[in-house]
Amino acid sequence: MNSAAISSHSTLLAAAVLLAASLSLTLSAETLPANLVVDGVPEIPAALKEDAGRYLEMRAAAFQGWHPQRREALVLTRFATTAQIHSVAMPGGARKQMTFFSEPVLGAAWAPGGGNRLVFSRDTGGSENYQLYGWEAGNGRSTLLTGFTGGVKSRNVSPVWDDAGANLYFCSNARNGKDMDVYFTSPSTGADSLTLLQTCTGGGWSTLDVFENQAGHSTRVLLANEVSASEGSLHLLSTGGGPAKLEELAPAASAGKKVSYGGGQFNAEGDRVLTTTDAGSEFRRLCWIDINTREQKRVGGEVPWDVEAFALTRDDKTVAVVTNEDGSSVLRFLDAATGAETLRPKLPLGVISDLHWRRDGSELGFTFTSARSPSDVWSVKFPSGEVVRWTESETGGLDPARFVEPEIVRLKSHDGLAISGLLYRPPGTAEKPFTGKRPLIISIHGGPEGQSRPVFQARNNYFLNELGCAIFYPNVRGSEGYGKTFLDLDNGFKREDSVKDIGACLDWAQTDAGIDASRIAVMGGSYGGYMVLASLVHYSDRLRAGVDVVGISNFRSFLKNTADYRRDLRRVEYGDEQDPAMAAFMDRISPLQRVEKIKVPLFVIQGQNDPRVPVTEAEQIFNAVKESGKTAWYLLARDEGHGFRKKPNVDYQFFAQIMFFQQTLLKTP
Repeated sequence: MNSAAISSHSTLLAAAVLLAASLSLTLSAETLPANLVVDGVPEIPAALKEDAGRYLEMRAAAFQGWHPQRREALVLTRFATTAQIHSVAMPGGARKQMTFFSEPVLGAAWAPGGGNRLVFSRDTGGSENYQLYGWEAGNGRSTLLTGFTGGVKSRNVSPVWDDAGANLYFCSNARNGKDMDVYFTSPSTGADSLTLLQTCTGGGWSTLDVFENQAGHSTRVLLANEVSASEGSLHLLSTGGGPAKLEELAPAASAGKKVSYGGGQFNAEGDRVLTTTDAGSEFRRLCWIDINTREQKRVGGEVPWDVEAFALTRDDKTVAVVTNEDGSSVLRFLDAATGAETLRPKLPLGVISDLHWRRDGSELGFTFTSARSPSDVWSVKFPSGEVVRWTESETGGLDPARFVEPEIVRLKSHDGLAISGLLYRPPGTAEKPFTGKRPLIISIHGGPEGQSRPVFQARNNYFLNELGCAIFYPNVRGSEGYGKTFLDLDNGFKREDSVKDIGACLDWAQTDAGIDASRIAVMGGSYGGYMVLASLVHYSDRLRAGVDVVGISNFRSFLKNTADYRRDLRRVEYGDEQDPAMAAFMDRISPLQRVEKIKVPLFVIQGQNDPRVPVTEAEQIFNAVKESGKTAWYLLARDEGHGFRKKPNVDYQFFAQIMFFQQTLLKTP
């Protein structure tokens, strides 16, 4: 049994890629990194680079797991231009770099056993065609494990080791580019040992855990099949003594209602699975599933919030549980048999992820971030409850204690629905007091099932501390964390109800004594980019500008061009464009079809290799706004995908956004 799987994204490579030559673009050799192309963006002044430079030198660290033999943390962090694998031998110790690639590493996990081999995942140019590599201690050699025909065109995700560290199980769409099948390989023998265990239908399959009996003659692989954010199922794949056998463990519906599951881990005997589910509840609860009887038994008390993460010790005695309570994480330790709470360590208010126990159950490691702390590696010793910080990422010389913390704003939308969001007000100093009402940036999360949470603001602190802008992060209907009914309130024909929630946020801004309601801009990425465009269509008379990052401009063209394995997953959320009524509705709400209603400046930012929201979505809305005679800026990265990950590109994007807000939002009426 091994629960230390590499986390991965759930979406793939888009079918259409736009060549930069198809746009009429202007270049500036002095300011542009080699792979960036712009249109309408002025040259970045040297004074701005100098002023904002310290905000660009912030780092973060993400916990990947423990060394199998010693108290040593495996960490992802960046010292050059991309995130790479590092080891940290002790709390506060040096971060020793282990990989050195121009492309960022997504995740990594040690093989159980000797601690001389690990697996990691990375792609090229933001394509999200993740390949798996083995890495050997001593020589630092990396070996491609997913050597399918077509190589980098396949997507390989959710690798999980068996308990001996001999075999690696994962899902891949190598067979047809659409369906995620189950494979295993023995990394010690290289890519030639790849074996297809099970063909599957759909792009939502992932491996969760592996159990082998003591004799090693049979194996059970725990699989999840995600249909949508609110619907999914769990399955068992049994091997040994004949052909592999796939059977459903937990269905995607209960009592006629959709059910979702989150994660899964076998117990030590391999006859039960620990998971979370919202069956019979608005929220995901921790529960045991008996493999023989399929009976589900809840673990722990009734908390009206989602259990978003958990980790079980190898002896089945203790489970660490993280609940998402109004956006903040609460960590508890429970008796795995009775559900009784045994420990609640004292942690700052923030967000916890990436839980991993040491093999002896003496310490839980995780990633933690808050408004005043970058993402860093922390741990809690058990059972003492001692909290230990392993890394302290740099903040460009700025004192993180001076960064502002958010306040929760609660308001009612157009139909009386209660929504909320996080408001950061500019703190002001003696040098920059920021008197009077302040401009507001409304930053809309993606997903749509994402959630804005009290995490570190990093570069955005420049908007607060130096520009004096307030930032509001709304959690409109469709956001996760508030129950499955709330999650589904924006699906299909209800899409624009979430846009009206932004209208309610604008109404609230008029009533806040600290906000200048005449100076409001919207920005957002992915689905949040669509929300930006839709807000500009509906509320241009109440907004100053919009920043659309890798956003959807037309749902019909988006569904046509997004990656094959993603299409059905997105149809559940947005609607099926093959249905004439839905197609007509998508046309009616399309920002591209209503571009004449966009009356304020727009900044469009896009990665050319985006597999989720194809670059054509950005191109068409930019060209349409520009041709309508309105101000439009465009920034394209040839070596990025769904958002920028390489530091030179991210730096330029940030400089350009500052200039855009200076020229639109900060001007007085």
